[in-house]
Parts: sequence; structure tokens; C-alpha cells
Amino acid sequence: MRSLSVLILEDNAFQLMALHQMLNANQVFNVLTAGSVEAAKQSLTNRGSVDIAICDLQMDGPDGLELIRHLAVTRQARALIILSSNERSVLDGAAHLAREQGIWVLGSLQKPASAMALRELLEGYRACVQCADEPSSPVTVALRLSQEDVRPFAPGQGVGETAPLEQWIAHYQPKVSLDGALLGVEALVRWQHPRHGLLAPGSFIEAVECAGFIEPLTWHMLALALTLSSRVQHEQGEPLPVAVNIAPSMIEQEDFAPQVLALLARFGLPASVLTLEVVESSALQVSTVQLEALLRLRMQGCQLSIDDFGTGASNIQRLLQLPFSELKIPAEFVRCMAVDGRKSAVVAGALIMARKMALNVVVEGVETLSDYRAVQALGQPTVQGYHIARPMAEEDLLQWIDQRKSAGLRSTHALADR
Repeated sequence: MRSLSVLILEDNAFQLMALHQMLNANQVFNVLTAGSVEAAKQSLTNRGSVDIAICDLQMDGPDGLELIRHLAVTRQARALIILSSNERSVLDGAAHLAREQGIWVLGSLQKPASAMALRELLEGYRACVQCADEPSSPVTVALRLSQEDVRPFAPGQGVGETAPLEQWIAHYQPKVSLDGALLGVEALVRWQHPRHGLLAPGSFIEAVECAGFIEPLTWHMLALALTLSSRVQHEQGEPLPVAVNIAPSMIEQEDFAPQVLALLARFGLPASVLTLEVVESSALQVSTVQLEALLRLRMQGCQLSIDDFGTGASNIQRLLQLPFSELKIPAEFVRCMAVDGRKSAVVAGALIMARKMALNVVVEGVETLSDYRAVQALGQPTVQGYHIARPMAEEDLLQWIDQRKSAGLRSTHALADR
């Protein structure tokens, strides 16, 4: 059998050298190396296709997902090995993305790569090509790259005659650990209507969606939440983690991820302060555009939460397909769980599954002391609900935080006395 040809995309010189030595030890001597995606593309153009591309995801400049997209179009690598120091969910998501585009994925390796694991992948490739000239692979899915993406509206800009953007405001509901430590807040939209007063989303969100305003509203909420986080960072030295609900349709926009990252950069905030809560529904159909956007955000440090877990369609499938870092258990499973064994069993099962999948858990809708104690008996999730605090305006939230600091409200007993 002829010698294998391999391309390595790796911008760390030491790890690049280590991979090269591992390949040589496995009798692979035809090795192309590249420290950037552009260099990798150029090498493939100049030297021709390779059997295997070893692709690092996290790069300075264009990342490994860009090379995966290039390989899906050009077919300049027969198979792919994904390499990254990111969490396993990100590697699995990148592998799923590549397979959806018709690429044969041998496997994914977390850094530092193991010589034994790499050898097994190489042996698997050799065994496959001996059995058949071309391995079976998924049907190629073409990327839909729209040139007419929705852009975020500037704060204060009107959106239609009946829903000016400045009337949409944010209220924030705290999320705390069971020992009382503030872990962040969720931004919840309210409509400060000139005639009807303050409206909760249940009374207008469906009309907003039908009118086509959900995307500008979401960008507005992201800007408000990051403004709060930046303010807390300026006043207290640390940014406040914020969570914002994202409509599944927004993730289909090709420039969704770049816009989110640009917004974080504009406020001078690390990506880790932002959690994007994706509402689970039958409309959430995973496409390569969505998956690539979410992977890129997760690679930069953004958190991704599956909201209302257990109420939508195909929840388990979504958890396996998308790089979620958090699972939110909805209020309908939590209310009265202290006296409803079925609800307690559902919450306990979700906590066990989340722990095995290395997911954080937020239990929302904790409204009574008895339900708080029932959650406390099951584990150590983050809790959110009226028993902790109701959603409140920004100034009220900052006052609430200051009062807790003054009172030293950090213990389970202090929360339980509420």
C-alpha cells in the first residue's frame, strides 16, 4: 500500500513538531504543515490533495471551521481528524458539522494528542481504504450563504410605527448558587407601552414575531444586557454574566456569530460573560450554518443553553448535535415538585444526565421555600425564580446586588429564610 499523505493545520510550533514526529513514527513521511488556514489552502493548491487533514480548530485568524468548509467544497482531503483543546462537546459538534458536509471524519482528538490515539485513527483509515476504494459518507449538504443578512438596529431606532425600539426594555432576573452566590442574570424583555404601561412578553411576543421584529428586538436585548455587564465591570471590577434568549431563526444568519463577537468587543467584554439561550422547539432544525455559528461562538468562550428542556421536540438529539454547555429545567417541572414525586423524578433525572454530559444546570421557576429545599436535596444546580428575586429593572438590580453585599447574604440558611 502506498504511503499516506497528511496535512497538519496547527499554529503551535511545539505541537506541530510533536504531530509530525508521531506521523513519522507511524511510517507517514509525506507531511504538509501549515500554521494558518491560508497557508493550508495554498499548500493543497501547490502540492495537491492529501489522504488525511489533521485540523486544529482554535487558530489566530480564520479558524479550523474555515478549513473544514474549504475541504467540503474542494474535496482536497479524503478524510479528516479534528484536533482541539476545546471541550468535548465542541469537538463532537465540529465532527458533526464536517460529516453533514460530506467529509469522512476519522475521529477527534483533544490536545495534547496521544500517539496511541493517532495511531488507531491512521490504522482505521488504512483498513477502510483496503476494503473499498471509497468509504461510504453522508450526503453532502451545501452551505446556504445569504448575502442579505439582518443587521442589528442601533439603540433608539424605530422598528415599525407601532413598536419603537426604545419602548422595549430589559428586566433582569438573578441566578444564584445554592450557597447564595450571584452567578449572573437573565435578560427578559418588557414593553414600556405609552398607553398600556409595562407589558410582559406573553402579551406581545407573538405579535412581534408575526410582524417580523423578533431579530431587531433580540439584538436590542443583547446590547442592553452587555451594557449592564460592562457597567458592572466598570463599577465593580468584574463583568456580570448575562443570558439572553435567541430565536432559532437568527442562528441561520451567516454573520450571526461575527456580529455577536463584534458586539462583545465593542463593550470590551470577554465572550465568557454571555450565555445564549436557544429555545427548544420543533422549528429548531439543525443546519450546517447554525452548527458552524454556534461552534464558533463556543470556541471563543460564549456559553450555550438549551432553554425549556423537556418541553420541545427531540431534546436529546439536540443535546448531542449542538455544543450546549448548559441545560435549563423549566418552571413547569419545578413548581410544586416538593409534593409531586413525578416532577421531582424528572428534575433529578435531568440533573444526573447533565452531570454525565458535563453540562451546567439552571433550575428556573423556584418560587417557594419548599421547592427550593426540594431542589437543594437533588444536587447543586444554579437556581432562578421568585423565591430568589423577581425580574427587575437595571437600577433595581444594582441596588439588590449592593444590599446583598452589605448584608453578606451568601449562605444557604440566609436564602432559606426568605
